[in-house]
Amino acid sequence: MPIPRSAGLTSTTSWATQCTPRCILDAAASDAQWGILFSHPKDFTPVCTTELAFAASISDKFTMRKVKMIALSVDSVEDHNVWIKDVMALNNSSAALPFPIIADSGRKLATLLGMMDPDETDREGNPVTARCVFVIGPDKKLKLSCLYPATTGRNFDELLRVIDSLQLTAQKKVATPVHWRPGDKVMVLPNIADDEVTKLFPNGVSTKEVPSRKKYLRYTQL
Repeated sequence: MPIPRSAGLTSTTSWATQCTPRCILDAAASDAQWGILFSHPKDFTPVCTTELAFAASISDKFTMRKVKMIALSVDSVEDHNVWIKDVMALNNSSAALPFPIIADSGRKLATLLGMMDPDETDREGNPVTARCVFVIGPDKKLKLSCLYPATTGRNFDELLRVIDSLQLTAQKKVATPVHWRPGDKVMVLPNIADDEVTKLFPNGVSTKEVPSRKKYLRYTQL
């Protein structure tokens, strides 16, 4: 069932529907907007609570990058609404959560998206949802997927760094090297011929000499 545009995706509480992966793509991304979907094993669990609290505290950084945030957990809307108060209390705030949480109480969506962690189970012995991250581009295509075990919290600063790289490389014919941060030098793609370099990169290109004498480590400042 498609997500109505008026569904709670713009609300600051929770959202539940009989949904499909296609719905998520439609809801998360648009012609000028990216999306990020991050799943959680269960409400009222310690690691999830710290993650959501931190994500809420930096939600403006995702907004600045035109990235819509959507969370997912396997409990009900009613549980979400209570849990959100705990989450925001970590930020010493009583405000609403600045992004929706999908109530996937039947684990249907998590199963369809391959989010289940067979190595981690709840008290009833059921597999729990792993800590998945999907970054979706404006073309509604998956640009990044990360899978953390249920026992390991995510690094949202790193997710922002990755989104910066994805958005830059979607526009420019470059790649970002190890530990790249916005403003650092980037690398010219290997398929860019030398005679195109001057036109594409007016700031110039430097090449790192290596023992193989192959000139594939080309850097430029955008």
